[in-house]
This record gives sequence, structure tokens and C-alpha cells, in this order.
Amino acid sequence: MATLSDRIALVTGSTSGIGRGIANHFASIGASVMIHGPDEPDAQRIAAELRDAGYDADAVAGDLTDPETCRRVVRTVIERHDGIDILVNNAASTQRGSLEDSTVEFWDTMMAVNLRAPFICLQEAVKSMKARGGGSIVNIGSINAYVGLSNLGPYSVSKGGLMTMTRNAAGALRKYRIRVNQLNVGWTLTEGEERVQRLDGKGPEWLANAIATRPFGRLLSPHDIALAAAYFASDDSALITGSVLDLDQFPLGLLPE
Repeated sequence: MATLSDRIALVTGSTSGIGRGIANHFASIGASVMIHGPDEPDAQRIAAELRDAGYDADAVAGDLTDPETCRRVVRTVIERHDGIDILVNNAASTQRGSLEDSTVEFWDTMMAVNLRAPFICLQEAVKSMKARGGGSIVNIGSINAYVGLSNLGPYSVSKGGLMTMTRNAAGALRKYRIRVNQLNVGWTLTEGEERVQRLDGKGPEWLANAIATRPFGRLLSPHDIALAAAYFASDDSALITGSVLDLDQFPLGLLPE
């Protein structure tokens, strides 16, 4: 089992969903975890819950559509812990929008959160990781990076860009022993997914209908994603960089029967 003892980890967007699952798991296997979210009380509450459970956790809040906030979030981790070992770029917008109808403002916001923020956070984290002799950056992508549904056009483009950045950064940073990998996540049951389905007009039966299309009888869970993130964050993958792991119940390109 992966261990993250004595590692300092920042998980962006970790007040709910996949990010919270990753933060919880990282804390349980020894990491000092910095919880991040847009809302200060939420971030502080979740960090307090982890501390009450006996884990090492702190919190920082901020809107990652602002470049300076991205830098401040990472610098806060470095200042409080004298460095950073693990960056998980998880925070993302999953808003629906087609390439045909999305406004420029919608596009810009999607790219700011899903692509520019990971780029800026990477820049800031790398400064500390170089001084520490290495580190691990895990980007949380989506299987929609490859094509995506028509109502996920800008989102899919942002995740495709993140995948390219992952591989480019892995090549550029390997000489510093900084590893960069990505998880392309399939359909995952989170609070955010529940909210999106309701906004799409789906009734309470949406989950049963979704599960009926899954060969293993359920949707992915945040903990499933957390286990894979821990692999990339830990020494279990010490010689692996530039990898993109698709976490889905179907081989790429195979549709449900």
C-alpha cells in the first residue's frame, strides 16, 4: 500500500467530491494535507474534521480564476510547511456548454479554472520541489479529454490541454526528479455529479439508470480516484512520469452495449 509519510500535499478543490476523497486518503496514509476550496469556512471545517480524526491537515481558500490567488494558495503551503512535495491539480469547472453556443466569457472561465490554474500552481510548486530534490504533480483530468459529449465542448478542450501540459511538463521537469502524471477520470458519483444531473432535468432515478449501464454495477467513487492518485504521488511510481491513466469501466472507444 502506498505511503505518504512526511510528505506535504496540496489538493486543490478538496472541500467536496473527488478532491475531498483524495485529501482524506492522503491524510490517512501519512501526508500533511492542505485542504483548498473557494470558501474559507468549508475548507477550515474539513481540515478540522481531519485533525479531529488524528491526521495532519490545514486549510487555505481562494478563487482559482484569479492568477495571484493561485500563486498565493501554493505559497501558503510552502510558507507553513517549509516546502511542498505533492501537488494535486483537482479543482475544476464541469459546467455544460457546447462549442457552438458557449460565450467567450464561459470559455475563458472554463480555461482559467481547468487549465490556467493548474499551470500557475505547477509553476509555484516546482520552485520548492526543485530545492527539495523532487516531487510529484498529479493532474486530475477526464476521459472527455479525448472527445467528450457535445454539451461538454469547452470542458473537453480544457482537459485535453491539461493532458498535453502533463506530458510536456513531465519531459521538462524530469531532470529535477519532479514527476508529472494525469488521471483521466470516468463517470464518478459525487455531490457535484448529483447537482449536474438535477440541473440537466434528471429525476431521482438517474443514478439507477446510470448504474445499469456500468459493467461493474456502480459508478466510480472518489476513493477509487484517491487510490490511483496515491500511486502517482508516492514512491510506488518513483520512475513513472508523463503517464496518463484512464480510470473508466470501458476500454477507450468502447461504448456501453
